[in-house]
Amino acid sequence: MSNISSNLKYLRKKKGHTQQQFADAMEIKRSLIGAYEEDRAEPKYELLKKIAEYFDLTIDEFINDKIDDNWKPKPKSQGSNLRVLSISVDHNDRENIELVPVKASAGYLNGFSDPQYIQELPKFQLPIPALRQGTYRAFEIMGDSMLPVQPESVIIGEYLENWNDIKIGETYIIISKNEGVVYKRAGNKFKENRELKLVSDNKVYDPYTIPAEDILEIWKAKAYISTTLPEPTPEPTIETLSSMMAQMQKSIAQLNKN
Repeated sequence: MSNISSNLKYLRKKKGHTQQQFADAMEIKRSLIGAYEEDRAEPKYELLKKIAEYFDLTIDEFINDKIDDNWKPKPKSQGSNLRVLSISVDHNDRENIELVPVKASAGYLNGFSDPQYIQELPKFQLPIPALRQGTYRAFEIMGDSMLPVQPESVIIGEYLENWNDIKIGETYIIISKNEGVVYKRAGNKFKENRELKLVSDNKVYDPYTIPAEDILEIWKAKAYISTTLPEPTPEPTIETLSSMMAQMQKSIAQLNKN
């Protein structure tokens, strides 16, 4: 259950606003403020976003935290993505899963925070209970760096607001200024330094790091959609064993160097 009604009443009074003054600030009817504070109705997403911004809160804080005289905001660290995320909703006011196909990846770097751009992306819903809580977006990936996940697979990610929650070994979609949209495994905890190590599952590709200031968004991978079914694991050949040995030697040499 959300804390919208009690939080709105507390924050409005703390600002010294009457219901009419706050309604004027939000450009809505005073009766709606009364309905929200008495828990007879809840604001739509766009109004929720506007209210949260007005009180310098995230939507998550406004909805889920119990805000009173004892409440303290979470530290706003460099590892937190503090902007309000643009999303789209269906006719039942449920969040859509927007799809960012490969051909739209370049445009996404410029339009990811533009509500109009997000509205124009392809969108869908999935009847999967595990994907009903949170905000999700789907990204089509290219290349073979994350085999056995095949090129042109669609990775569904959950929006990660606090980058300090990144866990080593788990997979994420990273949106960055220089790399664009990439799907990789995290090689370090973000809070240990101000850069993120990205690791491919295909060991032909070397790990690399990107600085915090280059990152725009991070989405935690939750599921994927692919039209390519997995093949049975082939018996190892001399060539594959030789390749594995060469990679092991390269890794050992790098460890010795470090």
